[in-house]
Amino acid sequence: MKKFTLLTCLLLSSFVFSGYSSNKPAYKIFTSKGKAVHYSDMVKTARSSEIIFFGELHDNPICHWMELQMAKELVKVPGKKLVLGAEMFETDNQLLLNEYITRQFIRKKDFDAEAKLWPNYKTDYSPLVEFARDNDIKFVATSIPRRFAAIVNLGGFEGLDDILAVERGFMASRPIPYDSSLNCYKNIAAAAMGAPHMSVNLAQAQAMKDATMATFILKNFLADSMIFLHFSGAYHIENYEGVVWMTKMYLRKGSTSPKIMTISCVEQDDLDDLEKSNEGKADYIIVIPSDMTKTYATDPMFTAAKPSKDNQKEKAAKPKPKAQQAGEEDDDDD
Repeated sequence: MKKFTLLTCLLLSSFVFSGYSSNKPAYKIFTSKGKAVHYSDMVKTARSSEIIFFGELHDNPICHWMELQMAKELVKVPGKKLVLGAEMFETDNQLLLNEYITRQFIRKKDFDAEAKLWPNYKTDYSPLVEFARDNDIKFVATSIPRRFAAIVNLGGFEGLDDILAVERGFMASRPIPYDSSLNCYKNIAAAAMGAPHMSVNLAQAQAMKDATMATFILKNFLADSMIFLHFSGAYHIENYEGVVWMTKMYLRKGSTSPKIMTISCVEQDDLDDLEKSNEGKADYIIVIPSDMTKTYATDPMFTAAKPSKDNQKEKAAKPKPKAQQAGEEDDDDD
């Protein structure tokens, strides 16, 4: 009887505690159609691809960790050279990025000070840059400089007419293959209508970003000998639109037809199944719990890093150089 009682207690205790010790996965991966797959399945497809678009949620630590893991997997592919590229670096910072990656001319503290780094760079993107530096991997800056995107936001594509030809090398050549009927641009245009501090040209600015990313990916892509892994916000690649669509439009004019793969990240309350609204967003969809901790409070795409109040006071207290007192303009800050 004592043995029976003890066994019953153990079984009950196991049943009770199992409810509290069930798996709490940090992510789950699905195909475009909602079929659950293993991480190894996604990696296998990536290893045989040539251009991979990885769409992240900028403030999600799982996305950033998965990006680094994917880079570590692809650098081992025999006969293929891995190249990284990212929306998080503007094209006019390529020289600084080259100097830092190749360990020439620039120290880390100088790179951090001079490059236009996002506020979450140290936690989220520095590991990728350091991985590239340690493994001699080319890292391509693909984003249009903010000052040019701001010009499009204010005056449409025509606003770029007065930009010096030498500076046009920092962005996609015009005209770009813009299609305002694509959902990625149509939704932005609709959101901008009547919204404070938003221009009706916001969709064109987004398209110019996508076209510039596509341009610099293809400028640095060598068919048959390379895997180009590109990082951007998920919105830029969802439903195969944005930069993916732009890349395909440019490829139609060329002779190469690389194998393209897309990976997107989404958040859901329940990881058991892929929600219908998330189906079709990418070849592989990484689903992350909605209550996952965030790496920063605001979106760096729309909020530039601002100096602290103490730094602002210190800057205000210092006398300006005579040239600046005479009316030297500050850099544009959108």
